[in-house]
Amino acid sequence: MKLKKWVTGVVSAALLTAGSAHSADYVIDTEGAHAFIQFKISHLGYSWLYGRFNKFEGGFSYDEANPTASKISVSIDTASVDSNHAERDKHLRSKDFLEVGKYPEATFVSTRIEDKGDGKAAVHGDFTFRGVTKPIVIDATHTGGGKDPWGGYRNGFSGTTSFKLKDYGVPKNLGPASEEVEIFLSIEGIKK
Repeated sequence: MKLKKWVTGVVSAALLTAGSAHSADYVIDTEGAHAFIQFKISHLGYSWLYGRFNKFEGGFSYDEANPTASKISVSIDTASVDSNHAERDKHLRSKDFLEVGKYPEATFVSTRIEDKGDGKAAVHGDFTFRGVTKPIVIDATHTGGGKDPWGGYRNGFSGTTSFKLKDYGVPKNLGPASEEVEIFLSIEGIKK
């Protein structure tokens, strides 16, 4: 599968350059549905439209003693957009928004981690969406880590970011109240 090969290659490269002998490698637990990528955008300035992407994958390295050496990469299947409304989702997949036939994946690859203390960090990275790559910053928080009931070890993070639709070439103009989309992440990784 093209998506898995890409993610495996990016994760491997990121982990090789992590720069810490104490970092651990994790795969994001999407199979157990313990990770989420959600979004919200204003609807005409009157309410919020919420949605999510049901299919994505990736991994990260994490060194609790040296968080700045951590890395993350994620690939999102844009056709998996789900706003709980079939007709709207069909429109979101069209050339007005995601244009999934031409741009089947969106990706994020970290370039730098800025440790803010108390388990908080600014994750700088390159976000590619609709074929456009731009730097973004995810405000992240370490949710926790430890052994799981199945004999494994996990670490989890939450994060938020936002971007303007026009910055990524989204042609549909939804009006001034809906220029920006907010992204919410909850990522749980299983130690390899």
